[in-house]
Amino acid sequence: MEQQFFTSTLTEKERDTENILRPKVFEDYVGQDKVKENMRIYIKAALARNESLDHVLLYGPPGLGKTTLAHIIANEMGVPITVTSGSAIPGKFDLSAILSKLKPNEVLFIDEIHRLNSSLEEILYPAMEDYRLDFVVGKGPSATSVNIKLEKFTLIGATTKAGNLAAPLRDRFGMQMRLVPYTPDQLKLIVLKSAKKLGTQIDDAAAYEIARRSRGTPRIANRLLKRVRDFAEVFGDGHVTTDVTLHAMSVIEVDELGLDAVDKNILTTIIDKFSGGPVGLDTLASATGEDTATIEDVYEPYLLQLGFIARTPRGRVCMPNAYKHLGKKLSKERMEMLSIYADSADNDEDE
Repeated sequence: MEQQFFTSTLTEKERDTENILRPKVFEDYVGQDKVKENMRIYIKAALARNESLDHVLLYGPPGLGKTTLAHIIANEMGVPITVTSGSAIPGKFDLSAILSKLKPNEVLFIDEIHRLNSSLEEILYPAMEDYRLDFVVGKGPSATSVNIKLEKFTLIGATTKAGNLAAPLRDRFGMQMRLVPYTPDQLKLIVLKSAKKLGTQIDDAAAYEIARRSRGTPRIANRLLKRVRDFAEVFGDGHVTTDVTLHAMSVIEVDELGLDAVDKNILTTIIDKFSGGPVGLDTLASATGEDTATIEDVYEPYLLQLGFIARTPRGRVCMPNAYKHLGKKLSKERMEMLSIYADSADNDEDE
């Protein structure tokens, strides 16, 4: 059984299929209506002036289509795109080489831009504002400053942690777009489109069952679709029906809210082993056998969104919604205690 459907990264095995499913133009891009509406205006204005598009920062939870949107922007502008990530650029000379090779109006897409170190960010400041590279050659009294002129380009940065960007870098993005989770109806449309591209027949009801278990995330919806397709091909004629979908979800342990075995293990551990909390993140990780970063970055955000847990100054606490979903009994005394914790739910634990 594959438990971790909800990782924040895209695996190498999925990249080829992901490229097939990825829309190429705004017309095929589902959701994020406000972002699309604004970007269409900015692109149309830039094309009318025959200028490069201003720099764009895309931020929001993982899997919402930031990379897809960057490619669409380049396609709509009719320019090439160079793709890299913050963790893949080792030093300032590597970044400088990338910048110096950009063609006029080209798009440079940096995924996980918050992972750039401070020295690389300083390279970007003059590159983004004045389209030039500043170098210091040599050391001591013989050191000289060298300036290299760059072609005008558009930097598109994508991040799940906009707050981790240095303010001078963040302020240099003329357009800052926040991507939001998708509705089940939007995800259903994405599932239907993806199934068509994969050559898979799927019922509307089955597509909705997949959509409502996808945590508001297209990447997860496509992952679940591919797993359900496997069940349909092995146990049926390849047609994805509601019965096949429900059977597949039962086997891979993804419930109607999109919780998997790891989510439930986290919740039951807090409730059964720590009387509902509070419990520190490190302690919770040790008790569940999960990595602290995995809990904090992959599973906890959705549990917080559902109101199943709260983060208090003393640790993580399970809320009444979690007890109800898991069929756990909640005593009157515990309910009164949770009302106190709810008042401090927005405060992070300081371990």
